[in-house]
Amino acid sequence: MRLVTTPRVSMLRELADRIGLRAGRGRVVVAIDGPLRSGKTALGDDLAAVFGERGTTAFRASMEGFHRSREAQAAFGPDTAERYYAHGFDESALRRALVEPFRLGGSAGFVTRVWDTSRDAWVEPKWLTGPEDAVLVLDGRFVLRERLRGLWDFTIAIDGDPVDPADRIAYAECDPRTVADVVVVAAQN
Repeated sequence: MRLVTTPRVSMLRELADRIGLRAGRGRVVVAIDGPLRSGKTALGDDLAAVFGERGTTAFRASMEGFHRSREAQAAFGPDTAERYYAHGFDESALRRALVEPFRLGGSAGFVTRVWDTSRDAWVEPKWLTGPEDAVLVLDGRFVLRERLRGLWDFTIAIDGDPVDPADRIAYAECDPRTVADVVVVAAQN
């Protein structure tokens, strides 16, 4: 289905072209980072729709689906911005349940979320598979930190200044806008 052409859709089509040129064929993982409430999820949803418009199978995931439980986070000390930045997400589950099996292709199953933060509980896994050529669009805070950066084929940062203490810590360590393949201006969100 062809999307209605708007300035945002035109920008996303150009972005999808750049991703295709950079990453090529096969399984491609795109990561979108930005501060709290910057429009990461909407951008990811819209970018996946543009890939779908082209006939490319696109999957969506968010770091929100890979949080650690409140109990697991508490094991790392008091509830602070530092603790949230360092230990708020289960990066091991992200790798094991999503990124690594997605990259395997074929019949390897992957899940796009393992945790429900509102219930502070595991979710019933919905195992997915896809064709050899597919795109995974993942959005989330801190996805362009150094220890995760090598997982992604193409990276996008949303232009915007940190708005909460955890974002300020992350941006002091490494501003995602300085390492992303593309920076999307907040007005385009």
